[in-house]
Amino acid sequence: MKTDIISIVDDDKIYQFTMTKTIEATRKVKQILVFSDGEEAFNFLTKNQNNNASLPDIIFLDINMPYMDGWEFLAEFALLKPNLSKKIIIYMVSSSVSDLDINRAKEISDVTDYIIKPITVDSFNALIESLENL
Repeated sequence: MKTDIISIVDDDKIYQFTMTKTIEATRKVKQILVFSDGEEAFNFLTKNQNNNASLPDIIFLDINMPYMDGWEFLAEFALLKPNLSKKIIIYMVSSSVSDLDINRAKEISDVTDYIIKPITVDSFNALIESLENL
């Protein structure tokens, strides 16, 4: 699978910055979309649902955000997904190590995996390599 566009959905500006720098350091991605909450990201997906060139290949989704949190985003995404012209992989990314959050994420079919922050260059490279073999 090709991963040209990655989206970071997280309200933490420091995490947005460090994650962007981590992804850029790998030189494996052409574009990084950053959204500060689920609503902003969802509106972008809705507006671009028929435009493959604009849609992300992967979304790194935080749980706790204002306006629309990660769980609410996933509920809305499930309704939008049949209308999307591209398959999007979603990773739930959180600093929460709560079994409740981890198990809840694993029960949602649209979530590929639950990743505990921070994501390092090595772990990002491993993730991208595993997707390239799909």
